Amino acid sequence: MQSSQIPVAKDLVLVGGGHAHVAVLRRFGMQPVPGVRLTLITRDIHTPYSGMLPGYIAGHYDYDECHIDLGPLARFAGARLYHAEVEGLDLDKGQVLAQGRPPVDFDLLSINTGSRPRTIDIPGATEYAMPLKPIDRWLEQWQTLQQRVLASRGTFRMVVVGGGAGGVELALSTQHRLRKLLAEQGDEPERLHVELLTDGDEIFSTHNAGVRRRFERILSEHGIGLHSGHRVIEVTGDTVHCEGRDARQADAVQWVTQASAPAWPAEAGLAVDEQGFIQVNDCLQSLSHPQVFAAGDIASMPKPRPKSGVFAVRQGPVLTENLRRASRGRRLTRYRPQRNFLGLISTGDRYAVASRGSWSIEG
Repeated sequence: MQSSQIPVAKDLVLVGGGHAHVAVLRRFGMQPVPGVRLTLITRDIHTPYSGMLPGYIAGHYDYDECHIDLGPLARFAGARLYHAEVEGLDLDKGQVLAQGRPPVDFDLLSINTGSRPRTIDIPGATEYAMPLKPIDRWLEQWQTLQQRVLASRGTFRMVVVGGGAGGVELALSTQHRLRKLLAEQGDEPERLHVELLTDGDEIFSTHNAGVRRRFERILSEHGIGLHSGHRVIEVTGDTVHCEGRDARQADAVQWVTQASAPAWPAEAGLAVDEQGFIQVNDCLQSLSHPQVFAAGDIASMPKPRPKSGVFAVRQGPVLTENLRRASRGRRLTRYRPQRNFLGLISTGDRYAVASRGSWSIEG
């Protein structure tokens, strides 16, 4: 831990407790930079490891096994910890604006806040659906949903909107857990009906054809109805309305669609892409403000990559090195994303499909 006797020469503020910032805190704790004061501002003190989330939902892990407590990690790094949600930036003054806090000054700023499914364009989605992110809010709703299912009578219909890996994993893991709970209370597991809607022609559009075939079979074997070409245009209290398709009855709606960004980076004047994500160069540095860095889902890379936690994990060491170098006025190093990454996609029942490049395997 950095000695408090060393004068503060630079204020480095981390906004968000995502995977990349977990690496920054750990590495700064192991090798502090003299004169650099670290501050972490995060809405969530316990940050989930996204790769373990399907297993947690399915009941294979407990809360502590798949969450990182940022309190001890911040202390290890010698960082000030502010439990607050950021609502804006003053880039001219070099300040972070957070709810319930005075402005926090920075010389260097790093943003790793993740993303969330886009609901603002679909009437009723915000009111009646359960967006998977922010994950902590979804987990609160998930506890309530479990009780609703157990207390219900007759058929309970759950609709999952989103045909990517997140939507498929959520459909399978929630079905596994809910049917197990129903069986444990002596109820009929099959009265839970799950449907998966995607607006595209197929699921897993960013994966190879083998992965798509495997999951079409797996979803069928699990009794999950797959409906492609269903673009949701409205969600009401008990119905999901699709363009040119029959409406789907729903007692619960899970929302795992295209990622969206918060409004405050664009409002502050940072360069953002068409979706509002912060545009960065190969060094994870803002295109418009060199004192600002971004990583993970919130960052828009020169060569776009899927919004996946695996990239934020890989960015962590490079982000750490560049924050060190920027604090000393040194030349930055490039982040080189892997072309093909190994994806492990859970089916909910301690079974998974591995995907990399053009091949896939399951077991």
